Amino acid sequence: MRLDKFLKVSRILKRRTVAQEACEAGKVDVNGRPAKSGCQLKIGDVVCVHFAGGALTFRVKMLRESVKKEEAELMYEIVTEL
Repeated sequence: MRLDKFLKVSRILKRRTVAQEACEAGKVDVNGRPAKSGCQLKIGDVVCVHFAGGALTFRVKMLRESVKKEEAELMYEIVTEL
């Protein structure tokens, strides 16, 4: 699954365009390396999203094209939150 789509489906970021802009600005890392929005995620990848007030690091647990709002949190496991 593409990184930008995962960020949107998992509801970490609200819109796919916001996810694409964050990736292009270098604010998203996958396994410690800057990632583009088209980066293909696999289960077990560690993603870090840098926000203005800190960062969120999580591990991908599940890849699905769409999920209900209540199930979105099951797609990832938070590693650290700053």
